[in-house]
Amino acid sequence: MKNISLFGVISLLVFSQLSLAQEAMKPGVVVTQVTEQDVTQVFSHVGRVVAIDKVDIRARVSGYLLKRHFVEGAEVQKGDLLFEIEADTYEITVRQRKADLASARANLKKSRAALKRQQDLKKRGVASEADLDQAAASEAVDEASVLKVQALLAEAELSLSYTKIYSPIDGKISQAVYSTGNLVGVDSGALATVTNMNPVYVSMSVSEKILLEARRQGIGQKTSPVAPTLKLSDGSDYTHTGEFDYLDTQVSESTDTILARAVFPNDEGILLPGEYVQVDVTPKEKKRSAVVPQSAVQKDQQGYFVLVVTPDNIVEVRRVELGAQKAGNWEVLTGLSLGEKIIIEGLQKVRAGAAVNPVEG
Repeated sequence: MKNISLFGVISLLVFSQLSLAQEAMKPGVVVTQVTEQDVTQVFSHVGRVVAIDKVDIRARVSGYLLKRHFVEGAEVQKGDLLFEIEADTYEITVRQRKADLASARANLKKSRAALKRQQDLKKRGVASEADLDQAAASEAVDEASVLKVQALLAEAELSLSYTKIYSPIDGKISQAVYSTGNLVGVDSGALATVTNMNPVYVSMSVSEKILLEARRQGIGQKTSPVAPTLKLSDGSDYTHTGEFDYLDTQVSESTDTILARAVFPNDEGILLPGEYVQVDVTPKEKKRSAVVPQSAVQKDQQGYFVLVVTPDNIVEVRRVELGAQKAGNWEVLTGLSLGEKIIIEGLQKVRAGAAVNPVEG
């Protein structure tokens, strides 16, 4: 009996030592619990800067380009003279039309006098009805001739005015496409382009999912209290905020996105049409969300994941969907529950299914 008791004690000691050895063999990891915080969700999109006003300057009459009155790349004002087309031919046409008008008016004056004479003679019974009708017809023809020549003169004067080309808007003017001395006309295309770059549009395609959430918070509407902001290509913040002015009426079937547009001031000329920027929209409303340290989040070809330590101290891979990133934490939209323990240190020492010694960090 005494031997049996001794054997039991020895077995217990051996088992304890084995358990301690096995426990010592488990890798140690630092864990933390999934907590909840107030999170402000930021909606981020890629946007493209678009000029609000962009006008191609074109010739409306044909002729040799006589003068250019601007510095390429400079700011021009509405009404500034930009180009002159040789006007000699058009000036001659105007003089011809003025002479034609003077002749037509003289003929009208003559025919009116003849009509009056026929009317007087008719009253005295001297002129016939046919003579009176002939005089009236001549007067009507000459009056129509005056109207016709007046229209031709107006057309000639309009063509003459087109030999001077003015800027229709304020803005920055491009390079001249044609140098002086070239023959230009209505088929020559743009002679230059004037672009008004203050303010500018920023257009973006918003996913249907984000659009629904944004609409719930009043984002994307002109009455929205939330103003969009920009990040430039170098990562710096643009100093001005914008205002939404347009949201398309339907979702694209091919991309499941909808076009939205905001207006931004561009006093310094930093934003250039055609460049891409990051548009951030931060609602004022905050929400309570699960958060984890950024150090706990890993990524592979399937997406983001964290390593969870179960109540039995077994490592489990958990796929997660992430939201906003702020102050060293990730918002976790799906995949984790509050209070679960996740590994934040020692990630490289463990694998899924392994037993670990967790230590609260």
